[in-house]
Amino acid sequence: MDTSFFWNWFLDNNEQLTMLDDLNETERQQLLDAMQHQLDGYCEGLTFEIGEPTPSGRTLVFSAEGDLDLFSAVAELVENAPVLDWWDVIAFRQPKGKGLKVQFDKYHFDTSKMFFQQLENESSPDVIGLMVALPDFPANAKEDVVDDLSVGAYVTLEAMIGEFDCATLVGYLDICPVPKDPFKEGFKPLDDFPDFVEWFKEN
Repeated sequence: MDTSFFWNWFLDNNEQLTMLDDLNETERQQLLDAMQHQLDGYCEGLTFEIGEPTPSGRTLVFSAEGDLDLFSAVAELVENAPVLDWWDVIAFRQPKGKGLKVQFDKYHFDTSKMFFQQLENESSPDVIGLMVALPDFPANAKEDVVDDLSVGAYVTLEAMIGEFDCATLVGYLDICPVPKDPFKEGFKPLDDFPDFVEWFKEN
């Protein structure tokens, strides 16, 4: 895939993108929509996030939205980025660690109140199976609610350990209510999950 189509457009619009916060809401959205259109022209399915301005510039993160088939497209795009003084171009959403509060749709996920348990899977030893326990899990939850909570739990894990590790290491995820005594049931605090992932990668 040819990355020059996207980067030529980016260079042509670099000044406006750098001053993104100085644009009115309509102009800002039009510019971001145009950037997504150019990104789609390179590879459909990729997204981007522009960070808040700092004294050293902004971050520009490209994501495959966890789709392993598109990871190579993200890597190629970032590898072919031109030299940009004001921008730090990053492949994949980066890990934020523990102590997070994540909102997905109408649901809130507080990692300090969540737990996890590794599920053994001898047939796939290179990936992690997980049971994630959620507080306030609705009784008799309908299937669509469980699906939304499952996606929210995955989004929370991704925020903790980053897009790359989450997509390549988390092979299975299920959710359940927090047991009355989670430690007795073999659960660990979810805030320990980033350290667990590092241990998993080393062993």
